[in-house]
Amino acid sequence: MTADEPVKRPEEPAAKKGAEPSGVDLARVALRAAKEQARARGDAAQQKKQARRGGLRSGARADGRDPMALGAAINRLLTERGWETPAAVGGVMGRWPQIVGEDLANHCVPEKYDEDERVLIVRCDSTAWATNLRLLAPQLVARLNEDLGHGTVRFLKVNGPGGPPRRYGPLRAPGSTGPGDTYG
Repeated sequence: MTADEPVKRPEEPAAKKGAEPSGVDLARVALRAAKEQARARGDAAQQKKQARRGGLRSGARADGRDPMALGAAINRLLTERGWETPAAVGGVMGRWPQIVGEDLANHCVPEKYDEDERVLIVRCDSTAWATNLRLLAPQLVARLNEDLGHGTVRFLKVNGPGGPPRRYGPLRAPGSTGPGDTYG
């Protein structure tokens, strides 16, 4: 085996789904890492040049040693880790009334976002509102993707209300389905 040939390693078992970015997210993370490495190489070369001239000196311009603002540090962390999409979806959940309107927001609440499947799960307080939201789902998905970026939300899963727990006992008719049609 020569030094030019790559070492073949046995296939590692697949990591838990969603543990590592894939596709476009992986490309973004790789591009950011390459930019950071290039910036670090440039900073190292500049420091060597300054060391030859008599040591590092502080100057009027910003450099890598300066403190960062909290917002800039958080934005940098989000981009380094590839958390832009979950953070954007979290922002949508916070701005839900502005996106869907006050009337719909009073009856339907986003519960969670499945990043792997790109599905937003919404719970409504009655079956009538759940049916209405299912009819509006294509327009709502288009509006969300317009705000977040194409393909961020592929599907809107609408759940009806969760009813009260079923009570069993002597006062219940055998085979009854429960307390009406608003829980289904």
